[in-house]
Amino acid sequence: IVAGLKTRKNRIGYVAAYKIPECIRGINAFTLGVQSVNPDAVVEVQWTNTWYDPKVEKEGADKVLAKGCDVIVQHQDTPAVQLAAQKGGAFCIGYNFIPRKVAAPKSFLTAPVFNWDVFIVDDIRRILDGTWESRSYWEGLDTGIVDLAELTDLCAPGTAEMVNDARNRIINEELYVFEGELYDADGNLRVPANERMTDEEIKNMTWFVRGVNEEL
Repeated sequence: IVAGLKTRKNRIGYVAAYKIPECIRGINAFTLGVQSVNPDAVVEVQWTNTWYDPKVEKEGADKVLAKGCDVIVQHQDTPAVQLAAQKGGAFCIGYNFIPRKVAAPKSFLTAPVFNWDVFIVDDIRRILDGTWESRSYWEGLDTGIVDLAELTDLCAPGTAEMVNDARNRIINEELYVFEGELYDADGNLRVPANERMTDEEIKNMTWFVRGVNEEL
């Protein structure tokens, strides 16, 4: 939503690590968020095949900048993409433990953040009381483990209101991101109208939604 409202060229770059379900579902969810406020925008994906390599990440950012992207997102663990975005006159959305605007204050809009203490404290309590067991943790916004960093004043007017509305509708189960009709990037219907993808289908996602352009 933040990127979709900010772009003026309707081209958003996404510098991603590996072509695995974790990254693919993140790209898809991001793209569906963009399309919810800007159906004309496309997301250009550039793979780096690394989680941590500033040089390669910068090269990926430069490639999507060369395609005319004016907002760049990352699924990487260094600020290299943010720095490249600022140098190239684009805006950026950070990731993970580098969410704040320190790296690129003239470009930074926000970032997804992961509050791992929510998970760790609960697990430690289970260990102490003897109830711990291996589990798949698949929780959402209502737990506080995932959120967005504070939006900066570089965001488009009205962004905070639209983000908060979407957040509340997700928590209240009024908005389900992977609900049909959903078409893949080749135009094939993947999720029929009013149907929802299951957790297992989302966890094992290997296809891109319409609006994603990717390049290895």
